[in-house]
Amino acid sequence: MPLLPPTEERPTAWEVFLIFLRLGLTSFGGPIAHLGYFRTEFVTRRRWLSERSYADLVALCQFLPGPASSQVGMALGLTRSGYAGALAAWAGFTLPSAIVLILLALGVSNYGDFIPPGVLHGLKVVAVAVVAQAVWGMARNLCPDVTRITLMAVAACGALLAPAAWGQIAMMALAAAVGLLLCKPKQDAAHEPLPIPVGHRAGAIWLALFFVLLLGLPVLAGWMPSRPLAMVDAFYRSGALVFGGGHVVMPLLQAEVVPPGWVGNDAFLAGYGAAQAVPGPLFTFAAFLGASMNGAPTGWTGGLLCLVAIFAPSFLLVAGALPFWERLRRSRHAQAGLAGINAGVVGLLVAALYQPVWTSAVLRPADFGLALVALVALMFWKLPPWLVVAGSAAAGWLIGA
Repeated sequence: MPLLPPTEERPTAWEVFLIFLRLGLTSFGGPIAHLGYFRTEFVTRRRWLSERSYADLVALCQFLPGPASSQVGMALGLTRSGYAGALAAWAGFTLPSAIVLILLALGVSNYGDFIPPGVLHGLKVVAVAVVAQAVWGMARNLCPDVTRITLMAVAACGALLAPAAWGQIAMMALAAAVGLLLCKPKQDAAHEPLPIPVGHRAGAIWLALFFVLLLGLPVLAGWMPSRPLAMVDAFYRSGALVFGGGHVVMPLLQAEVVPPGWVGNDAFLAGYGAAQAVPGPLFTFAAFLGASMNGAPTGWTGGLLCLVAIFAPSFLLVAGALPFWERLRRSRHAQAGLAGINAGVVGLLVAALYQPVWTSAVLRPADFGLALVALVALMFWKLPPWLVVAGSAAAGWLIGA
């Protein structure tokens, strides 16, 4: 299918790349914070889509395996500039952290001296403000009545009591059921269509390719033993079968690369720490592992190979599911279910605001003060997020010095 023609309202793939490149250079704080940055950039500032449509995208990506924030970015790029836009959004958001991690793996920089601990802590603190701003803005729009406020609170409590991926999925399913029963859409509620440049036939092909690779790569790796094919198989499966984001994929990756001797356990742990110190998606840890391989392919070749392999399932799922999701959103029953799901999404964000964002960052009164100043700077002073991030990092360094 041809790409959508660029217009004043529809950016080119290059423009999409530059927008996401800036986000990839400044989006610290993990996947929940990334969704906050995306909301500020594309709902509030650029008005690419409405709050409701953004929440629907987030809800879809919460259901799909893989990194939710990266999938939301791919979906945004896809809706604006077609397939090229999806790839541009992924490249811009992912490559900055992937390049840094490959350089670290090659020994160009020493991680211990690369970023002072105080700076790292300041970046964790600013994530509290970013997520809090996103939660407040989304709650105002998506939880306008007692039913949905209650559903938000129940989802948050459930996610905190059952933090595993199955707990989040269960909360989303419960929210959908409650929405179907209690959240009846208004008769005059207009559908807010997303411009999806992918037809149903193409979507079915992408979904079929996802399953063909998932089932076929292990068989192919068994028939044709080779290190590159085994790496692609291991990282593709890791990206295809993990719900819950980057932190959940770490044990699976460790089981894939450490026991066979591909990467030493000390190097694995060092890379895990480095991945949390850089902006962008945590799945770029795959680039560090690929560049650290004991034996070919390694270095840049290994890093890029593993990076593409772990993100490939996300692209296939987003391109395959989005056209069917758009049709589902038109149904009045689906709209009622989505109203509940969107309230549940806000609840999951509330839970994430506490654990792990708050509990890992706010350890003393000075941390609370820094988070409060950062929140005021974002919500009331209207400072750009990158400036607030930089200021918080500097403040964390001064406090920790």
